[in-house]
Amino acid sequence: MLKVDVIEKGTVVDHIKGGKGARVLKIMGIGEDYPYRVALLMQVPSKRKGKKDIVKIAEKIITEDEANIIALISPGATINIIEGGKVTKKYTVDLPEKLEGNGTCPNPNCITKSESEVRQAFSKEDSGYRCHYCERLFRAEELV
Repeated sequence: MLKVDVIEKGTVVDHIKGGKGARVLKIMGIGEDYPYRVALLMQVPSKRKGKKDIVKIAEKIITEDEANIIALISPGATINIIEGGKVTKKYTVDLPEKLEGNGTCPNPNCITKSESEVRQAFSKEDSGYRCHYCERLFRAEELV
């Protein structure tokens, strides 16, 4: 049995789509230079998802913007905020209706690529997210 130590303060992201845990760490800016403890468990058996990843990050409290980006990669992931060694807040991330200032338009001809002061903006539709500027439709995961 694998045992991962308890953290006093930080975040645990559970129920990440199997194989996407490393990507969650990357978008949160957690790399080899992060000075605190990080645990990444991949392809863990899950009754709910079949296989899941789990990320445990000491000394990092996820912001709402970061939670929205995690939702693009793995809707339904669970965020657990840890303080004093206990879960103080727990919630599930869902795809946001609007994204402003988060995500990147994959269209190389979009004005957001050449105008740095233009803030990224997307609206959720049934089959993905539409860029406010170039009006193209993209899958959620393409925005990160």
